Amino acid sequence: MFYRRQIYQKLEAELGTKEITVITGMRRVGKTTALNYLYGLVKSDNKAIFDLENPIHRKVFEEENYDAIWNNLKEFNIANKSKAYLFLDEVQNLPSVSRAIKYLYDHWEVKFVLTGSSSYYLRNLFPESLAGRKIIFELFPLNFTEFLIFNQVKREGKTSLAEKATGKNKIAYERYIAYYNEFLEFGGFPSVVLETARERKKVLLSEIFTSYFEKDAKNLADFKDMSKLRDLILLLVPRIGSRIEINKLANELSVARATVYNYLSFLEQTYFISLLSRYSGSIDRQAAGSKKLFFCDCGIANVLGRVSEGQLLEQSVFQNLRTDHKLSFYNKDNASEIDFIIDDKIAIEVKTSMSRQDIANLKKRSRELKIGKNYIVTKQFSDNFEAIPVTEL
Repeated sequence: MFYRRQIYQKLEAELGTKEITVITGMRRVGKTTALNYLYGLVKSDNKAIFDLENPIHRKVFEEENYDAIWNNLKEFNIANKSKAYLFLDEVQNLPSVSRAIKYLYDHWEVKFVLTGSSSYYLRNLFPESLAGRKIIFELFPLNFTEFLIFNQVKREGKTSLAEKATGKNKIAYERYIAYYNEFLEFGGFPSVVLETARERKKVLLSEIFTSYFEKDAKNLADFKDMSKLRDLILLLVPRIGSRIEINKLANELSVARATVYNYLSFLEQTYFISLLSRYSGSIDRQAAGSKKLFFCDCGIANVLGRVSEGQLLEQSVFQNLRTDHKLSFYNKDNASEIDFIIDDKIAIEVKTSMSRQDIANLKKRSRELKIGKNYIVTKQFSDNFEAIPVTEL
């Protein structure tokens, strides 16, 4: 059965453009499915799809004379007499392919659509020479709206947070809360969502992490001691939703601060973690200071360690907001905090349950930042007009 992702509309629009379309993200998020879907939309017969994990497919693009690639493409019924559409899956398996792509792009009428498993590698694979030639799209595990689609559950669409706050009702909340609890426990990797057996879901999540660590981490990173990277990942699990303290992590791992920074950079650029900057009116000040940690997915976090209910809820809210919004957080004097600042305009606090004092505190902190819109995202239903049930995200 076909399940439509929210990003597909943007990807479809790119089929009519000249620029190279690059789809990147973690393993198992659905990049190959997206590639096959886009391939099916192309009406031309002058098209072909290549899996660069296949040695035969890699050989097509390994010519020293890039014009000779057209002779190889003839075996796939591709000619250079009209516009060609070339779909390449898992481009990280052929590092030299970027040079061939650049040449064909510059000299012939070719539309490329590519997938690759990590931004860390793709930023090196597609250097500045391809600047202005490519558009990169990041694909993540499912958000809750997509999670419901994959479970064949229809929900009325509300676009703005204001609509989600004012348009909520208890009946809808009761209908969706069981699904949200499943989303909190097992996350949004498509294969995990589509699996019905609970124990099997856990097996799949463990396998996704193993695949990430054994393939992406070991193949892409140049770290002498991979066990330290593994230990850091485990140390990060109970820190979800918290600010990262480099000194403490360095001491616990018995490594230098610079090593911790390198590990965190790698984990972030391979989509395993995200680090949010502190909100400030100054871009320079946003770049400074400790950052707030989130994992790629609730299910991965749960399979790696113990996460509190509050942390897991905040992690899930992050997953629902990250695709469409610029996110930051705010803290003052290492005490009072705003969980999320959305697009520099909206303040969000995440609570398992809420009180009037929670709203008052949020409004006070928001006024200090001159942010006029405030909402409490809560797991328990509330009629308050400033409350958004997580089931509405």
